[in-house]
Amino acid sequence: MAAKRQSKLDWMDLLWLLFLLGLALLPPVAEVHKQIIILAIGVLQLLEGRLVEQLPKRGKSYAVLLKILLAMLLISHTGQVGINSSYYPIFYLPIVTAAVYFDAWLTLAWTLIASAAYCSYLFPALALQEYELAPGAIEELAIRILFFFLAAMVVNRFATENKRNTRRYQMLAEELAKTNQELERAQAVARRSERLAALGQLSAGLAHEIRNPLGIIKGSAEMLNQRVRTSEPLVAELAGYISSEVNRLSALVSRFLDFARPLRIETRACSVAEIVDRALRAVAANWSGPEINIERRYDRELPPAAVDENLCEQVFVNLIQNAYDAMSATGGRLGVSIANGMRGDRRGIEVRVSDSGPGIPVELREQIFNPFFTTKKSGVGLGLSIVSKIVDEHRGSIEIVNHQTRSGESGACFVIFLPLAEQAVIPEAETASRA
Repeated sequence: MAAKRQSKLDWMDLLWLLFLLGLALLPPVAEVHKQIIILAIGVLQLLEGRLVEQLPKRGKSYAVLLKILLAMLLISHTGQVGINSSYYPIFYLPIVTAAVYFDAWLTLAWTLIASAAYCSYLFPALALQEYELAPGAIEELAIRILFFFLAAMVVNRFATENKRNTRRYQMLAEELAKTNQELERAQAVARRSERLAALGQLSAGLAHEIRNPLGIIKGSAEMLNQRVRTSEPLVAELAGYISSEVNRLSALVSRFLDFARPLRIETRACSVAEIVDRALRAVAANWSGPEINIERRYDRELPPAAVDENLCEQVFVNLIQNAYDAMSATGGRLGVSIANGMRGDRRGIEVRVSDSGPGIPVELREQIFNPFFTTKKSGVGLGLSIVSKIVDEHRGSIEIVNHQTRSGESGACFVIFLPLAEQAVIPEAETASRA
């Protein structure tokens, strides 16, 4: 696109130079000053874009002023009396330039300046009494000046409409780009929801089929342990291992069922800040690793959101626990911010949970919410899937964004959006607890 535009400008510049060459070949051809001035006009026109770019505030005014000065010089060297020069239409050049660059009032001002510059050649001739006005000269001069103003207004109106249309197209392009981004996010959420639904059904079926044999194995191991506890210590120890591993598998099956089971969400107006604070306290109470510094940034007077309090607490506990685990080697900072947010035309609460850990590689961000995908050695890969499912059921959204800590390290940052409650009223129990 840029190459085509540059090619068009080069062609227009060539055409402009050809027109100036035509003026140079017309009489008076032997007038050296005239040829130099025409050359200067051509150079100015070619360099005008750079002048405006280098001096964005004054470059346009300088371009118009220089063209007025060159126009005055040209007509002063193309006639005995400048006011009678056949080259007087050269003043259209600064007038049209001003009409393209400025608004209507500034265009009128520059046109008035150019007209005054043209009329200035009339006064010395009359003052020296070398010439006298011919019949109809004043009318002729008035006609020329009025045509200056007519041309300025016509060009300015066209330029103004063009600028207005350009701004309108830019706004439409920005809205289209924003809509495309929202559509892509919606498609990604839909694909993720479909995968979650399919895998949830599969997990539910497998979990039910596995739970019954696990119960029989566990019962048999406990019975065997009771009978040989005194006579066969080794057998009793092995039976204990079987029982404990069955318990671990049973817990895993329960998580599968939790993931596959349809959620029963009971939403009400809740303070998201209260829920996040409870999750922070719960994770910190069970943490035995290095020190984690918590930085809270909550907006004041946040409206309540329409959420299921217990399920949302599970969401934040999971995300905060993951952040703690990511910083388990050396400790670090956990940042939690809560602010008002927008998703399209929906108002809601935006919660950001960021850490100073190693972060999540870009190539894994699309898979991080998939079931059974995990970067932990002992993880199952259902935590973030359940989080995503809960947020989706709340008609919210969750995503991973680029994040950089104050020290320049890149960590993970999860952004959760929860819609506002229809009736923004905080229950009395929450108000009392906050007090």
